[in-house]
Amino acid sequence: MRGLPFLAAARLLGALGGTIATGHAQAVELPEDRADLMYHRYDGGGVEAHGPALLVRKSLLNKVSLSALYYADILSNASIDVVTTASPYDETRHEYGFAVDYAVRDALITLAAARSDEPDYIADSFSLDVAQEVFSGMTTVSLGYTYGSDDVGKVGEGFFDQAKHWRYRLGLTQILTPSWVASANAEVVSDDGFLGSPYRSALVFGAAVPERIPRTRTSRAVKFRVIGEVIPGLSVRGGYRYFWDTWDINAHTFDLGLSKRFGEQWLVDAYARNYRQTGALFYADNATSETLYVTRNRQLSTYDSVALGVQATYTWKRVAGRYEIRLHGALERTQTDYSDFTDVRNCALYSYDATVAQVFVSANF
Repeated sequence: MRGLPFLAAARLLGALGGTIATGHAQAVELPEDRADLMYHRYDGGGVEAHGPALLVRKSLLNKVSLSALYYADILSNASIDVVTTASPYDETRHEYGFAVDYAVRDALITLAAARSDEPDYIADSFSLDVAQEVFSGMTTVSLGYTYGSDDVGKVGEGFFDQAKHWRYRLGLTQILTPSWVASANAEVVSDDGFLGSPYRSALVFGAAVPERIPRTRTSRAVKFRVIGEVIPGLSVRGGYRYFWDTWDINAHTFDLGLSKRFGEQWLVDAYARNYRQTGALFYADNATSETLYVTRNRQLSTYDSVALGVQATYTWKRVAGRYEIRLHGALERTQTDYSDFTDVRNCALYSYDATVAQVFVSANF
């Protein structure tokens, strides 16, 4: 709730084979049986988070696949938001997830539930995804829905409010050639309730006041992606995502990557990502007039970030038809620069670097 790097955590969960609560089903084949054990670490902007993650997936009767996830963040927060308005703190967030995949004819149906628990924030979500293959498997159409309910609190005061979230997804994946695949996805999110932070302050005429955030928000996003093999063992990919919402935020994400196999044991992946965002209508670094809504949340300001990352997978042991054990490592470095958010300690525009690292072992059986 108070500064946890959720985006980094989501990317780490994705590395374990897809997030439990909000994953998109993309084919009628059941996911393979597997177990993943990971350790992750995030360090950036005064925030440090680390902990384990475990994913286990098992199929039954070639029709049903069950999966369970546990994820933990042991958090130490001394970010600029905290050190300028409160005292640094330590806390632990736990996340639990469970999903059921059911294959019927040319469709895959996924039901999932997840719960995230920390001292001042409890989030529950339930989702349904359906993927249908058409045109002899050349095209996959997917639909998804997620409902989320959050209990919002403040340390020392208990829980005092709620937030509700509704997510609607539509996707299309098309096989272009034996070597190239393209996809298009759209998502609409509607939020209602307490959407701010009870710890955050805004500045109005230089004086600190509690931030005031609208209790409703609707956002939309579209994403396009293409991936293909240019030569045997070498594939490239590119993607673009556009986001906009009723708070007047517009964001663009560009990403490029390539994957290269080295023999039968090594797979190396490198990527670059650029994210650019405009600020919310009611954002102000230091407001010069009284308005109904006002915030100094830097995540709602104008900023851009550049990320470079590399991942490597080593196939340690493999017995055809029985099991396979792989070792994975990943490192990402991000630079974020703000255009209208200043560090009140020195009145300079704020920027920070962040590092995300993960190591995990994956076993297919």
